[in-house]
Amino acid sequence: MTAPVFVVEHLDAGGGGQYVLDGPEGRHAVSVKRLQPGEEVVLTDGAGRYAVCDVVAAEGKDRLIVHLTSVSEEAEPSPRITVVQALPKGDRGELAVETMTEVGVDAIVPWQAARCITQWKGDRGLKALGKWRATAREAGKQSRRVRFPEVADAATTKQVAALLAKADFAAVLHSDFEHGSEALATAELPAEGEIVLVVGPEGGVSKDELALFEEAGAKAFVLGPTVLRTSTAGTAATALLLGRTGRWA
Repeated sequence: MTAPVFVVEHLDAGGGGQYVLDGPEGRHAVSVKRLQPGEEVVLTDGAGRYAVCDVVAAEGKDRLIVHLTSVSEEAEPSPRITVVQALPKGDRGELAVETMTEVGVDAIVPWQAARCITQWKGDRGLKALGKWRATAREAGKQSRRVRFPEVADAATTKQVAALLAKADFAAVLHSDFEHGSEALATAELPAEGEIVLVVGPEGGVSKDELALFEEAGAKAFVLGPTVLRTSTAGTAATALLLGRTGRWA
């Protein structure tokens, strides 16, 4: 889809097919995008339901009138890709979420790994989680998605292990090339189900964490001969998996 995407809570084609986009989304459409009658827009709830609409008129600075005839549903992706992202320093967490969303990841799980310098505690943690979720929403709109990635609550190492145990394919990106890791580019991948990929912090996944994850059924993998930063590894790995599973075909 190339038409700009706007998020709405409800999609209803009643009232003769006219729909009023107002509030912050309407303001962005009218005052920033300056959309004109006859142009196309996409309205979505961010969970797969969407409608392609024609602009009818703009009113004031924050009301866009569109013609909505029918609502469609985008199928659930398969296989589904979840990235467990260790908490990076500074704003690199939002960078990781933004680029993974643009590439096409389906879910992101923040992980408080043993070697993470960043700590999500109390109000600070809630604020950081809110930033990740807002970033996923805006990146979803920017990349013309109608199904935005879910950003879960921060997970402990035990919770990550439980997630890996349920996956159809569980992988841990590992920077220790002497560990005997396999190449993700040649791994046997499922045609459907759930793929869960763990991206460690800048200091790497600890031996205890890796042992727990391997006990849960995960295997250690490398992306190539170089070591990527935690904020870019998830994006690169997701792109590789999307290409290999045929979702980019």
